[in-house]
Amino acid sequence: MKKARNSFFYIGGGISLVMTLLILMGYIWTPYSPTQMDASAQMQAPSLQHLLGTDNFGRDIFSRVLQGAGTSFLIAVSVVAIGCLAGILVGSLCGYYGGTADVILTRVCDSITAFPSILLALVIVSVVGSGTYNIIVALGILFIPSFARIVRGEFARCRHLNYIQSAKLMGVGDARILFSHILPNTFSVLLPAITIGFNNAILSEASMSFLGIGIQPPHASLGSMLNDSQTYLRSAPWYALSVGGTIVLLILGFSLLSEGLQQRDRRN
Repeated sequence: MKKARNSFFYIGGGISLVMTLLILMGYIWTPYSPTQMDASAQMQAPSLQHLLGTDNFGRDIFSRVLQGAGTSFLIAVSVVAIGCLAGILVGSLCGYYGGTADVILTRVCDSITAFPSILLALVIVSVVGSGTYNIIVALGILFIPSFARIVRGEFARCRHLNYIQSAKLMGVGDARILFSHILPNTFSVLLPAITIGFNNAILSEASMSFLGIGIQPPHASLGSMLNDSQTYLRSAPWYALSVGGTIVLLILGFSLLSEGLQQRDRRN
């Protein structure tokens, strides 16, 4: 019997691929300098010269969207990498060994996740200062508990399985059991968590920039651009639609991809 087509996976993958290619293009080339101002071209509507129009400083919105999306993408990837790698390390040790360390670290993770991550990130960034690296570190630390809890649950489940007990009897070291025998079995739950974490990181960075404590001018940020566009919703709606549409597509693509991965896992 032929398996049903996983539409979420293909549509989400297609959107994510297109957005990723555009972001990569933005790292290499943009039609105009994202910071180039032109007083004679303020608030121009979309045209062949300016695909998404211009902003209140005459800057090309398409070029700024590419740069802003690239910044958000880089931050999101870095945040997820920090949260995932550290979460795997913490979660695997707690889930496999258990004991007092497991209880303490679990309580710490529960305490952190009890508060909205964006709120804690705002507090941390307001103390250490804004900037790309500070945002990455702040969000990366706050994303560790969510990954650690997922990994801990899987390692706690797998450590009692027969093949793990057999490996122990054969003298296989703990490090090999952790990362060669158990870790690959957690990928089915880690991959959807990574895509969800990516979306949360995009939203967190955009929210912080929207509030003015994220990426600072003259660098483009989707959040700060969305904040600027509010003033011109009626006179220049293309400004907000371009920026908001980019955020929606980034999140939609990875959300559908996450749903597709979960559906594929359920079918298997």
